[in-house]
Amino acid sequence: MPWWSREGDGESVAMDGSRPPARPGAPDRGTVHELAVRNARAVALFSAGNAREAADLFEDTLRGCRALLGRDHHATLTVAGNLGAARISAGKRREGIHMIAENVADRSRVLGDEDPRTLTARDALAVAYRLAGDVDDAVEISGQVTAQRRRVLGPAHPDTLTSRMGLARAQAAAGDLEAATALLSAAVQDAEQVLPPRHPHLTALVECAEAIGMTRRDG
Repeated sequence: MPWWSREGDGESVAMDGSRPPARPGAPDRGTVHELAVRNARAVALFSAGNAREAADLFEDTLRGCRALLGRDHHATLTVAGNLGAARISAGKRREGIHMIAENVADRSRVLGDEDPRTLTARDALAVAYRLAGDVDDAVEISGQVTAQRRRVLGPAHPDTLTSRMGLARAQAAAGDLEAATALLSAAVQDAEQVLPPRHPHLTALVECAEAIGMTRRDG
């Protein structure tokens, strides 16, 4: 669901296109919608591989969100995380990692340390560290978010499986293939109990296992 129409945030648009009357002191909904459109356009640019252009648009959108909605609004937090990811993809890796780390801290403070949105940002930070070659930090943060997601969501939830795979990748990058193999083996077994054979998360786990030489696909 787009962030500007989350149920209960007071910014939803009726099915007929009309908007409820503005509350005293509430931000103009037309302007909020414009920010949402800019964020969506930046996401599309990022998905198409135009990271630099996306980052510029995310940055402009973030300024608008902070001015209109405040630093702690969930939309502002979303755009800030998007900007950090775009900065990394645009080649400004250290700047992007710093922004994502700040975003994790802000989400933890505003939403709670184990809110799914906080865990999503923390998982992104772990991946960013791994891709930057900071494997010790990647292993530490991946281990933390994996444990949190197991506790909050369960061991076979798709988000938990994503974190377990990320931790295995970080362990393999750090040279601990034994730990990575054991983790992936357990994750695959858990996934096979609850997911259909061709589920994308199960497929990703198997392919990750193959990439580190753990298994060979039959047929």
